[in-house]
Amino acid sequence: MKKGLASLTATLSLTILAAALQTLAAAQTPEPQAAEPKQSALERQIIAKEREGLDALKSGDLQAFGNLTAENAVFVDRAGAATKAQVMKNVQGFQLTGYTMDQMSFVPLSKKSGLISYKITEKGVSHGKEFTAQAYVSSIWAEQSGHWLCLFSQETVPK
Repeated sequence: MKKGLASLTATLSLTILAAALQTLAAAQTPEPQAAEPKQSALERQIIAKEREGLDALKSGDLQAFGNLTAENAVFVDRAGAATKAQVMKNVQGFQLTGYTMDQMSFVPLSKKSGLISYKITEKGVSHGKEFTAQAYVSSIWAEQSGHWLCLFSQETVPK
């Protein structure tokens, strides 16, 4: 009986020691670095559509730009709110020659819509005058009847 109890005690002691060593090893192992969050398919789609609109302004294809804009879209800048018709009139004589998008953020709004915000640095020509500018942009995009459309966009010029 004593031999069996000694064997059981030794087995329990080894089990407890092994568990303690595993706990100690786990505590000393650094946690893996969090990977950059991957973009969802929705986020990639909306960013691609935003770039498509900017690329249309770069190539001077105002029809393509208009096709990406909802009929009831609202655009806001320092001059106030504007309709699609007003924006289409304002972009005549406007062409980007280059742009970059930084500090991108995304918020899904539904399975087929989302909001992006980013900082744009752009160069171009507006009504015969060259310009460079920076702005913070927020845009809401939604898929409607199989087409991705910009419903809202706001540009805020930094101080």
